[in-house]
This record gives sequence, structure tokens and C-alpha cells, in this order.
Amino acid sequence: MENTAKTTAAPESKPEKKKKLFSAIQPSGEPTLGNYLGAIRNYVALQDDFDCVFATANLHAITVRQDPKILMQNTHNLYALILACGIDPKKCIFYHQSMVAAHTELSWVLSTFTQFGELSRMTQFKDKSKTHADNINAGLFTYPVLMAADILLYQADVVPVGADQKQHLEIARDIAERFNGNFGKTFVVPDAYIPKNCARVMSLTEPNKKMSKSSDNKKSFILMTDEPSVIVKKFRSAVTDSEARVYYGEGKDGINNLMDIYSACTGLNFEQIEAEFEGKGYGDFKNAVGEAVASLLEPIHKRYKELISDKAYLEQCSRESAEKAAYIAKRTIDKVYKKVGLPRM
Repeated sequence: MENTAKTTAAPESKPEKKKKLFSAIQPSGEPTLGNYLGAIRNYVALQDDFDCVFATANLHAITVRQDPKILMQNTHNLYALILACGIDPKKCIFYHQSMVAAHTELSWVLSTFTQFGELSRMTQFKDKSKTHADNINAGLFTYPVLMAADILLYQADVVPVGADQKQHLEIARDIAERFNGNFGKTFVVPDAYIPKNCARVMSLTEPNKKMSKSSDNKKSFILMTDEPSVIVKKFRSAVTDSEARVYYGEGKDGINNLMDIYSACTGLNFEQIEAEFEGKGYGDFKNAVGEAVASLLEPIHKRYKELISDKAYLEQCSRESAEKAAYIAKRTIDKVYKKVGLPRM
């Protein structure tokens, strides 16, 4: 006898909703190897695991006096370079901060929920005030509020942070909790996200200092757009020590830095690196590190040169992403205005 009993298929489980992540990078000139290994490279992996919103933080850039043409070009170049690193506008949102007006709208509202004392304790304000003593403007003082608006606008669950950004995330959390305490749940209170493969890259000439393109010594940093021959040459002149033995240890800042970089480029751990260069001198090691970095950046160079010449494509990508970002941002700013009692178009 034929079995006509019907079987009920198990309901399909919905895919788990990805957490939202926000991160932005200032267009303050060409990024360094430190920027790439410490942040930008991780963006590519994050876009598969999170619902990512990335931006060029060009509004933050104007707290320091800028030549308008250079700022525009730097913003354009940075956008192309990050795309060349592997960011896919089909997987995430990547736009220019200035193209979404809600950033500044929310920043003003949040500034009324931020205490003067909180801002005065920001170490970056103190540091930048010393560096730019002739232009200690209000924006330099209040930019942590704009940074909080950047994050809270998109209801970000997590924010990738380095050691120098923890204060800014903490104040964003404080502002969100203060607003929520006054008006009920409005903002997601974001958590810090520490990427697993986040390399801290130090100066090649002063390995006890972070790599920075603001250094007067051009041999101290590697720009992402440096040609391979330039990269290798800079590593050959990197500061080491007199021991002439490759191993990770106390008092070996130069070698430790080179080992960190080589490990980040090759995936080798310190024991494997030590074994590879057992019995070899620093010259061999420095040359190998330079070639590893040049090899890592070579495909990015190639793609960057293709993208930078296609202005129409770059503008299309940034515009389409800005439209998506503005749609999300409008929902947040509409809710905020309603809660504080402000009419809105």
C-alpha cells in the first residue's frame, strides 16, 4: 500500500544577523605601512564577518588647516587606495563623511549631552594643541563628539580601535548611555573590536616610536605607494643593534619591529623567523623584510594605478554608498530629533 502521509519540512533557519561595524580614516596624505598593517588590511576581512560602514573622515581632517585642492585630492586618493586593498562596495558601505549631512546634525545634538570636562581630558586634544599651537580651534576640542556621532549614527555594535582611540570610544559610549538614560533606548552602545591580526608598526629609524609620515626623516616610514626599490632601500637602512643575531628580545627594538613586520607579511611566527635567519646577518634579514613588504604591496599598487585613473567609477562608488549611508542615518536622526522635541522636514 502506497504511503501517502505528508512530511513537513523543517523550517529553514534564518541566517544570523551580522553585527554592524563602523570605522573611518582621515585623508591626511598617503597612508603608511603602519596604517595598512594596523587597520586597512583588517577592513578587508571584516567586510565578510560584519555589516560594515567605512568612511573617509574628511570632516575631521579640517581641524587642521588644509589646502582645499590638496584635501580633495587626498580624499580621492585614499578612497581609491582602500578600494585597491580589497574593499568591495557591493559588500559594504564606503563613502566620504562630508557627503552625509546627518553627521554634523547629530554632532550638534550630542554636543549638548557632552560635558566640557570630558572633552578637556582627551589626550589627543592636548597633543594636537602642542603640534598646532597657532590653530587651537573649537573643532579640535569637540571632534570627539563628531566621532561619537559617526559611530552612533549607524547604530554600530562594534568599532575597531587602537590604543590611541580608546578614549574616543569611551566618550561615545558615555554619550550614548546618557542620551538613552534621558530619552529611552535610542542608540546602540558600541563595543571595542580588537582585530586579531593587528600589527603595531614602529619607525624604521626610531623603533621606540610609532611609524608616522609626519617624521622629518623619510627613511623612517614606508608609504603604501612607495615603489618596491624604494621600500627595499628604506629597510636596508633601518636601525638595528650591534648584536647581529635575529631574535625577539628586550633591548632589541629595531629587530623586534622588523620581526613584527616580517611576521605580518609572511605569516611566520617568531620562532620560524629566528630559524630562517639562524647564522645570517642583519643585512640578509633587512633585505628579506623589504622584499616581503614590497611583494605584499605590489598588487595593491597595480590596482591603485587602475582605479586612480577612473574618476567616474570612484565617484559612482562613493555616491551610491553615500546614498545608502544617508538612508540609514536619516532613520537615526529623525528618531533623535523627535525625542528631543525638534521639528524636522
